[in-house]
Amino acid sequence: MTRTRLPRLLLALTAALALAGCASATADPGPSAAGSSTGINLTPQQNRISTPKVDSIAALVPADLRSRGTLEVVDSLGTVPPLDFYATDDRTVIGAEPDLATLVAEVLGLKVQFHPESWENVFVGLDSGKYDVGFTNITVTETRKEKYDFATYRLDNLAFEAKKGADWKVTGPRDVAGRTIGVSSGTNQEKLLLDWSAQDVKDGLKPVKIAYYQNSSDYYLALGSGRIDAWVGPNPTSAFHAAQTGQTQVIGTYSGAGADLQGKIAATVKKGDPLITAVQAALNEVIRNGTYGQVLQRWGLSNEAVASSELNPPGLPKSDG
Repeated sequence: MTRTRLPRLLLALTAALALAGCASATADPGPSAAGSSTGINLTPQQNRISTPKVDSIAALVPADLRSRGTLEVVDSLGTVPPLDFYATDDRTVIGAEPDLATLVAEVLGLKVQFHPESWENVFVGLDSGKYDVGFTNITVTETRKEKYDFATYRLDNLAFEAKKGADWKVTGPRDVAGRTIGVSSGTNQEKLLLDWSAQDVKDGLKPVKIAYYQNSSDYYLALGSGRIDAWVGPNPTSAFHAAQTGQTQVIGTYSGAGADLQGKIAATVKKGDPLITAVQAALNEVIRNGTYGQVLQRWGLSNEAVASSELNPPGLPKSDG
């Protein structure tokens, strides 16, 4: 992955929204000057949600980290909003992942330090001990569990996004039979649609009409004009778009791991690092005190909330990476 610089991203997103008849891509998280409450703050002045230190949990932090006083967090800026990206100053790291990492650091009594890296260097940095923990949309897999320990904090979901006011939901193959659904080629989402279409035909239903798009401007134009009934993609980007514009809605989510397993996103440390126990306890504390839910709501990700943080749950099978 490569870093996504926000000004370029905003130009692309703004163009997509304009083509789809949607609102601007920049707004404040609270009521704006125009009175809208659907916008999300993309400026460096984040006024992040905060939480107090919990001494009993902070005591779980390894002594060397406590004496250093910082939590070195590695993150990949190869994703798009709302996960991990640059603010409008093209410098400040913002998003749901940094917000959650900040909450964890505060519970642990540490100052968070963010280290943007390319995707592959996230793991190189963890392996070498350069960084303490990764908060960057890392899915738990059985292969990764051989080298890393995990504390979960979000569901790994795909989303079906339709125009605002859509009166149908997606829970499985029957719901998309005969409908035109947009997707990017070569993705897990495409595989899901192909599998569902085959199942529909087997059940005597119409196949899914799959429309391929690679650019957001194209598929949001198609969605806005009614050429496709829905778009299927990663839930975070669809949820962000829906919350930011108010012109679309998520009408269903599905595990990114498929029908047999719920995928999980997790904080990641080098295998055997006792820090993971403290991180898990901190995550469960912010889940309990409600600040976790506030962060997810802020970024339109409430539908990916977990009830508690798990240590090393079942991950995607090795055959799936």
